Amino acid sequence: MHVAVPRETAPDERRVALVPDIVGRLVAAGTGVAVEAGAGTSSLFPDASYEEKGAEVLKSAAEAFERADIVCKVQPPTLSEARALREGGAVVSFLQPGSDLELVRLLRDRRISAFSLDLLPRISRAQAMDALSSQATVSGYRAVLIAAERLPRFFPLFMTAAGTVPPAKVLVLGAGVAGLQAIATARRLGAVVRAYDVRPAAREEVKSLGATFVELELEAQEGQGGYAAEQSEEFLRRQRELIGTEVAAADAVITTAAIPGRPAPVLVTADMVARMSAGSIVVDLAAESGGNCELSKPGEDVLVGEVVVHGVRNLPSSMPMHASFLYSRNIFEFLGLVDHEGTFSPDFDDEIIAGTCVTHEGEILHKPTRERIDGGSS
Repeated sequence: MHVAVPRETAPDERRVALVPDIVGRLVAAGTGVAVEAGAGTSSLFPDASYEEKGAEVLKSAAEAFERADIVCKVQPPTLSEARALREGGAVVSFLQPGSDLELVRLLRDRRISAFSLDLLPRISRAQAMDALSSQATVSGYRAVLIAAERLPRFFPLFMTAAGTVPPAKVLVLGAGVAGLQAIATARRLGAVVRAYDVRPAAREEVKSLGATFVELELEAQEGQGGYAAEQSEEFLRRQRELIGTEVAAADAVITTAAIPGRPAPVLVTADMVARMSAGSIVVDLAAESGGNCELSKPGEDVLVGEVVVHGVRNLPSSMPMHASFLYSRNIFEFLGLVDHEGTFSPDFDDEIIAGTCVTHEGEILHKPTRERIDGGSS
């Protein structure tokens, strides 16, 4: 089996799909690996480090694609990359099929087998391949560092000869992987942390990290696979009423609530932000999917008086070395499912393969995407 790793071309994307150590493991197992020159440079992995592990470093992505059975990427392939893929080959990445139907059509028409790790089933056997979780770990950590840097006060308690400085109050909304990492990081920095999640199962996880779970008089909203369910507008209205006081009392609010394939729920309104004290900050990890704060703009700061609403964009890319390391391990585990005795041979009876495959042999297998395309022009 042959694998290709191109340089990521999306703006501000610094990660790479495979790091040299994982390339070495693939090569040792008999897999051929071709890497586009410069693919790992932004993640601080020079071309020489790939060559040392047995990879072939080529001048262009097109050269790397020529023999590749499967191309490994972080971001979805561009249309030009999709046209350069070997017809009948395969690609694995965060494809996000609903965001680019033209790309899905092209992959279908070129008989590319496209696998999207954001569609990975939430089952125990798939945990080692869970790239959404591995990258959310980075996001939760980095979000707190952003808040700590931007906040005009200390996070920890300080008792000094000049007086006592109370700890910062941090509110984390959403206690999935990113939220739990945000809680843990804020606690390490000495903040007093409160957290809220619509799923009752999150209560014990929050408490185990030393934070206080915010109890609201609302019905549980547990969805499939451990995600939160999409809530009704009436539920969201009542939720916003109850949580407004918590937001107003916080020095920093970290919002992490997301529902796969759906717009992010609005948890923090403009009125809540206006009630926060001067110098406070909201860091919205869901800004790219619509925002948990109604004021968020991806990649921008929005000022409301002296309060900052920071809408993050591609936060894992801001920590490219370890983000790439984690993602690379996820890819390695996934490749083990499609490699059978040295041959690319995906088993579509495997629920992980079936669940992540968007296109295969000229068909769109991902039902929601197929319905969107069939409902429009194909």
